[in-house]
Amino acid sequence: RAIPAQMKTLMVKKLGNNYREVTEIVTVPVPKPAAKQVLVRTSYVALNASDVLFSAGFYTPGFSLSLSLSLSLSAMGEVVSTGEGTKLSVGQNVAFSKFGSFSEYVVVDEQYAIPVPTGDPVFLNLAVSGSTASLALEKKGNLKKGETVLVTAAAGGTGQFAVQLAKLAGCHVIGTCSSEEKARYLKSIGCDRPVVYTKESLAKVLLREYPKGLDVVYECVGNEMFDISLKNMNVLGRIIVIGAVSGYAQKGSMTNPSSALPIPFMSLQKSSDIRGFFLPHFRNEIPSHIGRLTQLISSGKLKAVVDNGEKSGSGPFRGIEKIYDALDYMYARKNTGKVVVAMNTTSNSSL
Repeated sequence: RAIPAQMKTLMVKKLGNNYREVTEIVTVPVPKPAAKQVLVRTSYVALNASDVLFSAGFYTPGFSLSLSLSLSLSAMGEVVSTGEGTKLSVGQNVAFSKFGSFSEYVVVDEQYAIPVPTGDPVFLNLAVSGSTASLALEKKGNLKKGETVLVTAAAGGTGQFAVQLAKLAGCHVIGTCSSEEKARYLKSIGCDRPVVYTKESLAKVLLREYPKGLDVVYECVGNEMFDISLKNMNVLGRIIVIGAVSGYAQKGSMTNPSSALPIPFMSLQKSSDIRGFFLPHFRNEIPSHIGRLTQLISSGKLKAVVDNGEKSGSGPFRGIEKIYDALDYMYARKNTGKVVVAMNTTSNSSL
């Protein structure tokens, strides 16, 4: 299929928390790959909780914004053009993690375009969500066999990976979720103790069933979840702060759009650690972790569910215009697994 001259991309027009108000879909020229770059026709984009933080300027305080800033962190598609000196070939399926992926076509440095076995959006899960879990647990978790691990938002995009990787490491895993349907999914991927926080108190469950405390917490929610985790740590426990999704879409300042509580340093009495994790700091290691996760999926040792919005009430998310609805769906906590949007550029959709 011929490469068009123009494409649609979603861009920021001003900083703020209301994603619909601060972004717009514009038509721009399709970029051309330079040396050691490839042009990818986007087939699927993945939604991350951090997308709202970027458009609010949270990760870039003092950042001077222009309309040239495109959004998102992860996508996949087919290589349609290559620059000089590249080893990838036209027609290959690749996943990538790059700021500016909410576009119908994306130029990607070859070193960050990771070949995947098929165009199945399951492999899109790996670029941000899977890599975050794999790297965070390796670099910050120091998991030991037999330890007790709590994963918050466990049925979400990155939580599902954290649950399974902790189980593969021989840990006992507790996972929080918002519905019985998600709890059943967590059971299916090996979670030892799903906690539906809308029906039972996590604090009471931990006090009653885990009096020795938590060794590791993979924390994605913030606010009350963080406080409960901190109060229930074991001696020498580790809290890995992945995010604070409960506050991302709420009101806040330009430098701190999340209304999530500031992280308190209450760890002294148990010598526990609070460890932040931000994936771009480990960017050079992402390809090797994607390769490892791909092997685990292909061998059946790891599941990577995606949610295309089929149960959203308006049908599957398709086309760049549906990104807004998909974000609303994610923040309403209706999704199980990674939320993905099929772009109109693809004619080979399995969803």
